[in-house]
Amino acid sequence: MIGGAVLRKLAVATAIALPGVPAAAQSAWQPPALTITRYDEDWSGLAHASDPARWTERLKYVPLGGDAYLTTGIEARARDESYRDNLWGDGPAPDDGYLWLRLMPYADLHVGQVRAFVQPIAAYAVGVAGGPGPIDQTRVDLLQGFADATVRVGGDATVTLRGGRQMLSLGTERLVGTRYGPNVPLAFDGFRALFETGGTTVNFLAAEPVRPGPGSFDDRSSAAKSLWGVYATRPGFDLYYLGYRNRRAQFDAGSGEERRHSIGLRSFGTAHDWHWNVEAVVQFGRLGDQRIRAWTIGSELGRHLRDVPFKPDLMMRFNMVSGDTKRGDGTLGTFNALFPKGKYFGELSPIGPYNIVNLNPGVTLDLGGNVSAGLMGQFYWRYASADGIYDVPGNLVRSAGTARSRFIGRQIEATADWQATPELDLSVSLSGFAPGAFIRETGPARMIAMLGLEANYRF
Repeated sequence: MIGGAVLRKLAVATAIALPGVPAAAQSAWQPPALTITRYDEDWSGLAHASDPARWTERLKYVPLGGDAYLTTGIEARARDESYRDNLWGDGPAPDDGYLWLRLMPYADLHVGQVRAFVQPIAAYAVGVAGGPGPIDQTRVDLLQGFADATVRVGGDATVTLRGGRQMLSLGTERLVGTRYGPNVPLAFDGFRALFETGGTTVNFLAAEPVRPGPGSFDDRSSAAKSLWGVYATRPGFDLYYLGYRNRRAQFDAGSGEERRHSIGLRSFGTAHDWHWNVEAVVQFGRLGDQRIRAWTIGSELGRHLRDVPFKPDLMMRFNMVSGDTKRGDGTLGTFNALFPKGKYFGELSPIGPYNIVNLNPGVTLDLGGNVSAGLMGQFYWRYASADGIYDVPGNLVRSAGTARSRFIGRQIEATADWQATPELDLSVSLSGFAPGAFIRETGPARMIAMLGLEANYRF
Protein backbone atom coordinates (compact mmCIF):
# COMPACT_ATOMS: atom_id res chain seq x y z
CA MET A 1 0.00 0.00 0.00
CA ILE A 2 1.05 3.51 -0.54
CA GLY A 3 0.07 5.99 2.07
CA GLY A 4 -1.27 9.36 2.24
CA ALA A 5 -2.20 12.49 3.89
CA VAL A 6 -4.45 14.48 1.80
CA LEU A 7 -5.85 17.04 4.01
CA ARG A 8 -3.82 19.98 4.90
CA LYS A 9 -3.77 21.82 1.58
CA LEU A 10 -6.93 20.16 0.29
CA ALA A 11 -9.25 19.94 3.27
CA VAL A 12 -8.02 23.13 4.91
CA ALA A 13 -8.48 24.99 1.65
CA THR A 14 -11.87 23.32 1.53
CA ALA A 15 -12.65 24.32 5.09
CA ILE A 16 -12.05 27.95 4.17
CA ALA A 17 -13.96 27.66 0.93
CA LEU A 18 -16.84 25.71 2.42
CA PRO A 19 -19.37 28.54 2.92
CA GLY A 20 -21.71 26.48 1.49
CA VAL A 21 -24.40 27.92 -0.62
CA PRO A 22 -24.28 28.70 -4.33
CA ALA A 23 -24.51 32.45 -4.83
CA ALA A 24 -27.68 32.26 -6.87
CA ALA A 25 -29.48 30.41 -4.08
CA GLN A 26 -28.50 32.74 -1.24
CA SER A 27 -30.52 35.50 0.33
CA ALA A 28 -29.02 38.92 0.97
CA TRP A 29 -27.41 37.56 4.13
CA GLN A 30 -24.10 35.80 3.47
CA PRO A 31 -23.10 32.88 5.71
CA PRO A 32 -19.64 32.94 7.31
CA ALA A 33 -16.86 30.73 5.99
CA LEU A 34 -16.46 27.56 8.00
CA THR A 35 -13.31 27.58 10.11
CA ILE A 36 -11.22 24.86 11.68
CA THR A 37 -11.71 26.19 15.20
CA ARG A 38 -15.48 26.69 14.61
CA TYR A 39 -15.93 29.20 17.45
CA ASP A 40 -15.08 32.16 15.18
CA GLU A 41 -18.15 31.63 12.98
CA ASP A 42 -20.92 34.19 13.52
CA TRP A 43 -24.34 32.88 12.48
CA SER A 44 -26.40 35.55 14.27
CA GLY A 45 -27.30 37.14 10.92
CA LEU A 46 -29.76 34.29 10.38
CA ALA A 47 -32.04 35.95 12.94
CA HIS A 48 -33.11 38.45 10.27
CA ALA A 49 -32.52 36.38 7.11
CA SER A 50 -35.21 34.99 4.85
CA ASP A 51 -36.01 31.27 4.71
CA PRO A 52 -32.81 29.19 5.00
CA ALA A 53 -31.13 28.45 1.67
CA ARG A 54 -29.99 25.04 2.97
CA TRP A 55 -31.35 22.70 5.62
CA THR A 56 -28.16 23.02 7.65
CA GLU A 57 -28.89 26.69 8.34
CA ARG A 58 -31.82 25.64 10.54
CA LEU A 59 -29.21 24.19 12.92
CA LYS A 60 -26.90 27.19 12.81
CA TYR A 61 -29.30 29.60 14.53
CA VAL A 62 -31.78 28.11 17.01
CA PRO A 63 -33.56 30.92 18.93
CA LEU A 64 -34.11 30.17 22.63
CA GLY A 65 -36.00 33.30 23.60
CA GLY A 66 -34.84 36.79 24.44
CA ASP A 67 -31.27 37.37 23.30
CA ALA A 68 -30.30 33.70 23.59
CA TYR A 69 -29.59 31.35 20.67
CA LEU A 70 -27.76 28.11 19.94
CA THR A 71 -25.46 27.24 17.02
CA THR A 72 -24.67 23.60 16.27
CA GLY A 73 -22.55 21.78 13.70
CA ILE A 74 -20.46 18.70 13.07
CA GLU A 75 -17.48 17.30 11.23
CA ALA A 76 -17.30 13.62 10.27
CA ARG A 77 -14.05 12.60 8.59
CA ALA A 78 -12.70 9.32 7.24
CA ARG A 79 -9.10 9.35 6.06
CA ASP A 80 -6.91 6.59 4.70
CA GLU A 81 -3.14 6.97 4.79
CA SER A 82 -0.76 4.39 3.32
CA TYR A 83 3.04 4.53 3.20
CA ARG A 84 5.85 2.70 1.48
CA ASP A 85 9.33 3.13 2.97
CA ASN A 86 8.25 5.81 5.41
CA LEU A 87 11.20 7.83 6.79
CA TRP A 88 13.23 6.48 3.86
CA GLY A 89 12.85 2.93 5.20
CA ASP A 90 14.15 3.89 8.66
CA GLY A 91 10.84 4.03 10.54
CA PRO A 92 9.59 1.35 12.95
CA ALA A 93 6.91 0.42 10.38
CA PRO A 94 8.10 1.80 7.03
CA ASP A 95 5.32 0.06 5.08
CA ASP A 96 2.06 0.90 6.78
CA GLY A 97 -1.56 1.63 5.95
CA TYR A 98 -4.29 2.68 8.31
CA LEU A 99 -7.67 4.39 8.57
CA TRP A 100 -8.37 7.46 10.67
CA LEU A 101 -11.95 8.13 11.80
CA ARG A 102 -13.09 11.16 13.73
CA LEU A 103 -16.36 12.85 14.71
CA MET A 104 -16.42 16.40 16.08
CA PRO A 105 -19.86 17.86 16.85
CA TYR A 106 -20.16 21.19 18.62
CA ALA A 107 -22.68 23.43 20.38
CA ASP A 108 -22.23 27.19 20.78
CA LEU A 109 -24.65 28.82 23.26
CA HIS A 110 -25.01 32.62 23.26
CA VAL A 111 -26.87 34.56 25.94
CA GLY A 112 -26.34 38.24 25.30
CA GLN A 113 -22.61 38.90 25.53
CA VAL A 114 -21.88 35.65 27.37
CA ARG A 115 -21.42 32.28 25.74
CA ALA A 116 -20.35 28.68 26.29
CA PHE A 117 -18.72 26.58 23.57
CA VAL A 118 -18.40 22.78 23.75
CA GLN A 119 -16.87 20.43 21.16
CA PRO A 120 -16.29 16.77 22.01
CA ILE A 121 -14.23 14.49 19.78
CA ALA A 122 -14.37 10.79 18.98
CA ALA A 123 -11.12 9.83 17.21
CA TYR A 124 -10.14 6.25 16.40
CA ALA A 125 -7.42 4.64 14.26
CA VAL A 126 -7.64 1.25 12.59
CA GLY A 127 -4.57 -0.70 11.44
CA VAL A 128 -1.71 1.48 12.75
CA ALA A 129 1.36 -0.76 12.98
CA GLY A 130 2.60 -0.92 16.56
CA GLY A 131 -0.59 0.63 17.89
CA PRO A 132 -1.98 4.18 17.58
CA GLY A 133 -0.10 7.15 19.00
CA PRO A 134 -1.48 10.36 20.54
CA ILE A 135 -2.08 12.03 17.16
CA ASP A 136 -3.87 8.93 15.83
CA GLN A 137 -6.39 8.19 18.55
CA THR A 138 -7.86 9.73 21.69
CA ARG A 139 -11.15 7.79 21.74
CA VAL A 140 -13.90 9.99 23.23
CA ASP A 141 -12.80 13.19 24.92
CA LEU A 142 -13.32 16.94 25.18
CA LEU A 143 -11.55 18.73 22.34
CA GLN A 144 -12.81 22.22 23.21
CA GLY A 145 -14.82 23.58 26.12
CA PHE A 146 -14.71 27.19 27.26
CA ALA A 147 -16.79 30.15 28.38
CA ASP A 148 -16.27 33.78 27.50
CA ALA A 149 -17.80 37.20 28.04
CA THR A 150 -17.54 40.31 25.87
CA VAL A 151 -17.75 43.87 27.19
CA ARG A 152 -17.71 47.14 25.30
CA VAL A 153 -15.01 49.53 26.48
CA GLY A 154 -15.87 52.60 24.40
CA GLY A 155 -16.78 53.31 20.80
CA ASP A 156 -16.43 50.16 18.75
CA ALA A 157 -13.79 48.65 21.07
CA THR A 158 -14.54 45.40 22.90
CA VAL A 159 -12.70 43.06 25.24
CA THR A 160 -13.47 39.33 25.31
CA LEU A 161 -12.28 37.27 28.30
CA ARG A 162 -12.13 33.53 27.62
CA GLY A 163 -11.10 30.59 29.78
CA GLY A 164 -11.03 26.86 29.22
CA ARG A 165 -9.91 24.38 26.56
CA GLN A 166 -9.62 25.73 23.03
CA MET A 167 -7.75 25.34 19.75
CA LEU A 168 -5.48 28.21 18.76
CA SER A 169 -4.72 29.37 15.23
CA LEU A 170 -2.35 32.34 15.01
CA GLY A 171 -1.54 33.81 11.61
CA THR A 172 -0.50 31.14 9.11
CA GLU A 173 0.21 28.70 11.98
CA ARG A 174 3.99 28.81 11.66
CA LEU A 175 4.36 28.78 15.45
CA VAL A 176 0.90 28.09 16.89
CA GLY A 177 -1.57 25.94 14.96
CA THR A 178 -4.42 23.49 15.28
CA ARG A 179 -2.64 20.35 14.00
CA TYR A 180 -5.77 19.81 11.92
CA GLY A 181 -4.29 17.37 9.40
CA PRO A 182 -3.61 14.46 11.80
CA ASN A 183 -6.53 12.66 13.41
CA VAL A 184 -6.34 14.39 16.82
CA PRO A 185 -6.12 18.19 16.63
CA LEU A 186 -4.12 20.19 19.16
CA ALA A 187 -5.92 22.10 21.91
CA PHE A 188 -4.71 24.24 24.82
CA ASP A 189 -5.94 24.73 28.39
CA GLY A 190 -5.69 28.35 29.46
CA PHE A 191 -6.91 31.90 29.24
CA ARG A 192 -7.18 34.56 26.56
CA ALA A 193 -8.10 38.23 26.45
CA LEU A 194 -8.99 39.61 23.01
CA PHE A 195 -9.10 43.37 22.48
CA GLU A 196 -10.77 44.44 19.23
CA THR A 197 -11.22 47.91 17.76
CA GLY A 198 -11.75 48.80 14.12
CA GLY A 199 -9.67 46.38 12.09
CA THR A 200 -7.18 45.64 14.89
CA THR A 201 -7.22 42.61 17.21
CA VAL A 202 -4.78 42.11 20.08
CA ASN A 203 -4.73 38.61 21.56
CA PHE A 204 -3.20 38.04 25.03
CA LEU A 205 -2.80 34.38 25.97
CA ALA A 206 -1.42 32.02 28.60
CA ALA A 207 -1.96 28.29 28.03
CA GLU A 208 -0.62 24.76 28.19
CA PRO A 209 -0.97 22.26 25.32
CA VAL A 210 -3.33 19.32 25.86
CA ARG A 211 -1.69 15.91 25.78
CA PRO A 212 -4.08 13.21 24.46
CA GLY A 213 -4.32 10.04 26.53
CA PRO A 214 -4.88 6.51 25.20
CA GLY A 215 -8.34 6.15 26.77
CA SER A 216 -11.57 8.14 26.90
CA PHE A 217 -11.77 11.34 28.96
CA ASP A 218 -8.10 11.21 29.98
CA ASP A 219 -6.65 14.13 27.99
CA ARG A 220 -4.68 16.42 30.30
CA SER A 221 -2.66 19.63 30.20
CA SER A 222 1.03 19.08 29.53
CA ALA A 223 3.20 19.12 32.64
CA ALA A 224 6.30 19.96 30.57
CA LYS A 225 5.25 22.64 28.09
CA SER A 226 3.62 26.06 28.37
CA LEU A 227 2.95 29.03 26.08
CA TRP A 228 2.24 32.71 26.70
CA GLY A 229 2.37 35.95 24.74
CA VAL A 230 0.58 38.65 22.77
CA TYR A 231 -0.41 38.53 19.09
CA ALA A 232 -1.58 41.72 17.33
CA THR A 233 -3.09 41.73 13.86
CA ARG A 234 -4.67 44.19 11.48
CA PRO A 235 -5.39 43.88 7.74
CA GLY A 236 -2.12 42.97 6.02
CA PHE A 237 0.09 43.06 9.09
CA ASP A 238 0.86 40.93 12.20
CA LEU A 239 3.23 41.64 15.10
CA TYR A 240 3.71 39.24 18.01
CA TYR A 241 5.70 38.00 20.98
CA LEU A 242 5.45 34.38 22.19
CA GLY A 243 7.09 32.87 25.25
CA TYR A 244 7.64 29.11 25.54
CA ARG A 245 8.93 26.67 28.14
CA ASN A 246 9.73 22.97 27.75
CA ARG A 247 11.17 21.16 30.76
CA ARG A 248 12.28 18.18 28.63
CA ALA A 249 13.61 19.70 25.39
CA GLN A 250 15.96 17.75 23.15
CA PHE A 251 18.00 18.91 20.15
CA ASP A 252 20.93 17.44 18.25
CA ALA A 253 23.21 19.86 20.14
CA GLY A 254 21.88 19.14 23.63
CA SER A 255 18.93 18.71 25.96
CA GLY A 256 17.49 20.21 29.13
CA GLU A 257 14.96 22.81 30.20
CA GLU A 258 14.22 25.24 27.38
CA ARG A 259 12.94 28.80 27.80
CA ARG A 260 12.52 30.51 24.47
CA HIS A 261 11.17 33.89 23.37
CA SER A 262 9.97 34.59 19.81
CA ILE A 263 9.36 37.98 18.21
CA GLY A 264 7.68 37.87 14.81
CA LEU A 265 6.51 40.17 12.04
CA ARG A 266 4.28 39.20 9.13
CA SER A 267 3.11 41.02 5.99
CA PHE A 268 0.38 39.55 3.77
CA GLY A 269 -2.22 40.61 1.26
CA THR A 270 -3.42 40.72 -2.34
CA ALA A 271 -3.19 43.23 -5.15
CA HIS A 272 -4.88 42.57 -8.49
CA ASP A 273 -3.88 38.98 -9.40
CA TRP A 274 -0.95 38.88 -6.96
CA HIS A 275 -0.87 37.56 -3.41
CA TRP A 276 1.94 37.40 -0.86
CA ASN A 277 2.78 36.26 2.66
CA VAL A 278 6.15 37.06 4.25
CA GLU A 279 7.04 36.32 7.86
CA ALA A 280 10.23 36.72 9.91
CA VAL A 281 10.90 35.51 13.46
CA VAL A 282 13.86 35.90 15.82
CA GLN A 283 14.28 33.74 18.93
CA PHE A 284 16.38 34.03 22.08
CA GLY A 285 16.50 32.38 25.50
CA ARG A 286 18.28 29.43 27.09
CA LEU A 287 18.50 25.64 26.82
CA GLY A 288 20.16 24.42 30.01
CA ASP A 289 23.45 26.30 30.15
CA GLN A 290 23.37 27.25 26.45
CA ARG A 291 21.97 30.49 25.17
CA ILE A 292 19.55 30.44 22.23
CA ARG A 293 20.00 32.57 19.12
CA ALA A 294 17.76 31.41 16.25
CA TRP A 295 15.66 32.81 13.44
CA THR A 296 13.54 32.05 10.37
CA ILE A 297 12.19 33.83 7.34
CA GLY A 298 9.42 32.44 5.18
CA SER A 299 7.98 33.89 2.00
CA GLU A 300 5.22 33.10 -0.45
CA LEU A 301 4.51 34.93 -3.70
CA GLY A 302 1.73 33.91 -6.04
CA ARG A 303 -0.29 35.04 -9.02
CA HIS A 304 -3.81 33.88 -9.83
CA LEU A 305 -4.42 33.97 -13.60
CA ARG A 306 -8.22 34.08 -13.64
CA ASP A 307 -8.58 34.89 -17.35
CA VAL A 308 -6.78 31.85 -18.80
CA PRO A 309 -8.01 28.24 -19.04
CA PHE A 310 -8.23 26.41 -15.68
CA LYS A 311 -7.50 29.69 -13.86
CA PRO A 312 -4.04 28.59 -12.62
CA ASP A 313 -2.82 29.95 -9.30
CA LEU A 314 1.00 29.97 -9.53
CA MET A 315 2.96 30.01 -6.29
CA MET A 316 6.55 30.05 -5.11
CA ARG A 317 7.55 29.60 -1.46
CA PHE A 318 11.00 30.01 0.04
CA ASN A 319 11.83 29.21 3.67
CA MET A 320 15.09 29.53 5.56
CA VAL A 321 15.18 28.18 9.12
CA SER A 322 18.29 28.40 11.27
CA GLY A 323 20.16 25.42 12.71
CA ASP A 324 23.05 24.98 15.12
CA THR A 325 26.19 25.92 13.23
CA LYS A 326 28.86 24.91 15.77
CA ARG A 327 28.82 22.32 18.50
CA GLY A 328 30.16 23.21 21.96
CA ASP A 329 30.21 27.00 21.50
CA GLY A 330 27.60 27.62 24.20
CA THR A 331 24.98 28.84 21.71
CA LEU A 332 22.05 26.84 20.30
CA GLY A 333 21.13 28.08 16.83
CA THR A 334 18.29 25.62 16.11
CA PHE A 335 14.97 27.34 15.52
CA ASN A 336 11.95 25.92 17.37
CA ALA A 337 8.59 26.05 15.55
CA LEU A 338 6.78 25.46 18.90
CA PHE A 339 3.31 24.16 17.89
CA PRO A 340 3.17 24.37 14.08
CA LYS A 341 0.43 23.22 11.72
CA GLY A 342 0.32 19.48 11.02
CA LYS A 343 0.98 19.11 7.29
CA TYR A 344 3.62 21.81 7.26
CA PHE A 345 5.19 21.36 3.82
CA GLY A 346 2.36 19.44 2.16
CA GLU A 347 0.49 16.17 2.51
CA LEU A 348 3.80 14.30 2.97
CA SER A 349 5.93 16.13 5.53
CA PRO A 350 8.60 13.78 6.94
CA ILE A 351 10.67 16.76 8.08
CA GLY A 352 9.64 19.95 9.82
CA PRO A 353 10.72 23.61 9.89
CA TYR A 354 14.00 23.21 11.80
CA ASN A 355 17.48 23.68 10.30
CA ILE A 356 16.36 23.74 6.68
CA VAL A 357 16.37 25.75 3.49
CA ASN A 358 13.29 24.95 1.44
CA LEU A 359 12.12 25.89 -2.07
CA ASN A 360 8.53 25.07 -3.03
CA PRO A 361 7.05 25.89 -6.48
CA GLY A 362 3.45 24.89 -7.15
CA VAL A 363 0.31 25.43 -9.18
CA THR A 364 -3.39 24.92 -8.45
CA LEU A 365 -5.92 24.49 -11.27
CA ASP A 366 -9.68 24.98 -11.36
CA LEU A 367 -11.04 22.08 -13.44
CA GLY A 368 -14.67 23.18 -13.18
CA GLY A 369 -17.56 21.40 -11.50
CA ASN A 370 -16.13 22.24 -8.05
CA VAL A 371 -13.03 20.17 -8.83
CA SER A 372 -9.50 21.50 -8.30
CA ALA A 373 -6.07 19.94 -8.77
CA GLY A 374 -2.60 20.87 -7.63
CA LEU A 375 1.01 19.98 -8.35
CA MET A 376 3.85 20.93 -6.01
CA GLY A 377 7.57 20.40 -5.85
CA GLN A 378 9.75 20.58 -2.74
CA PHE A 379 13.53 20.87 -2.42
CA TYR A 380 15.22 20.64 0.99
CA TRP A 381 18.71 21.44 2.26
CA ARG A 382 20.09 21.61 5.78
CA TYR A 383 20.88 25.17 6.84
CA ALA A 384 23.72 24.09 9.17
CA SER A 385 25.84 21.01 8.46
CA ALA A 386 26.54 20.52 12.20
CA ASP A 387 22.82 20.04 12.96
CA GLY A 388 20.42 17.23 12.09
CA ILE A 389 16.88 17.16 10.71
CA TYR A 390 13.65 17.08 12.71
CA ASP A 391 10.02 16.09 12.18
CA VAL A 392 7.12 18.57 12.36
CA PRO A 393 6.64 18.27 16.16
CA GLY A 394 10.39 18.88 16.62
CA ASN A 395 11.69 15.37 17.33
CA LEU A 396 15.16 14.58 15.97
CA VAL A 397 14.83 12.34 12.87
CA ARG A 398 18.48 12.08 11.77
CA SER A 399 21.47 13.33 13.73
CA ALA A 400 24.19 15.13 11.78
CA GLY A 401 26.88 12.75 13.02
CA THR A 402 29.86 13.05 10.70
CA ALA A 403 27.77 13.82 7.59
CA ARG A 404 28.66 17.04 5.82
CA SER A 405 26.23 17.01 2.90
CA ARG A 406 23.43 19.56 3.10
CA PHE A 407 21.01 18.26 0.45
CA ILE A 408 18.18 16.35 2.15
CA GLY A 409 16.07 15.49 -0.90
CA ARG A 410 13.28 16.47 -3.25
CA GLN A 411 9.58 15.79 -3.22
CA ILE A 412 6.74 15.93 -5.73
CA GLU A 413 3.07 15.89 -4.80
CA ALA A 414 -0.16 15.81 -6.82
CA THR A 415 -3.53 16.56 -5.24
CA ALA A 416 -7.16 16.65 -6.35
CA ASP A 417 -10.23 17.90 -4.53
CA TRP A 418 -13.97 17.70 -5.29
CA GLN A 419 -16.49 19.75 -3.35
CA ALA A 420 -19.28 17.27 -4.05
CA THR A 421 -21.87 19.20 -2.03
CA PRO A 422 -21.59 22.29 0.14
CA GLU A 423 -21.02 19.93 3.07
CA LEU A 424 -19.10 17.00 1.54
CA ASP A 425 -15.51 17.23 0.33
CA LEU A 426 -13.61 14.35 -1.31
CA SER A 427 -9.86 14.54 -1.90
CA VAL A 428 -6.84 12.49 -2.89
CA SER A 429 -3.06 13.01 -2.86
CA LEU A 430 -0.05 11.12 -4.18
CA SER A 431 3.43 12.02 -2.95
CA GLY A 432 7.00 10.85 -3.43
CA PHE A 433 10.17 11.92 -1.58
CA ALA A 434 13.52 11.02 -3.18
CA PRO A 435 16.39 11.11 -0.63
CA GLY A 436 19.44 13.29 -1.11
CA ALA A 437 23.06 12.94 -0.11
CA PHE A 438 22.52 13.68 3.61
CA ILE A 439 19.92 10.90 3.94
CA ARG A 440 22.20 8.46 2.13
CA GLU A 441 25.08 9.33 4.46
CA THR A 442 23.12 8.83 7.67
CA GLY A 443 21.10 5.63 7.19
CA PRO A 444 18.52 3.91 4.97
CA ALA A 445 17.74 5.98 1.88
CA ARG A 446 14.77 4.56 0.01
CA MET A 447 12.19 6.71 -1.74
CA ILE A 448 9.09 7.45 0.36
CA ALA A 449 5.72 6.98 -1.38
CA MET A 450 2.40 8.01 0.11
CA LEU A 451 -1.23 7.89 -0.99
CA GLY A 452 -4.00 9.72 0.84
CA LEU A 453 -7.78 9.40 0.44
CA GLU A 454 -10.28 11.44 2.41
CA ALA A 455 -13.97 12.14 2.80
CA ASN A 456 -14.93 15.08 5.00
CA TYR A 457 -18.51 16.10 5.87
CA ARG A 458 -18.90 19.46 7.65
CA PHE A 459 -21.56 22.01 8.42
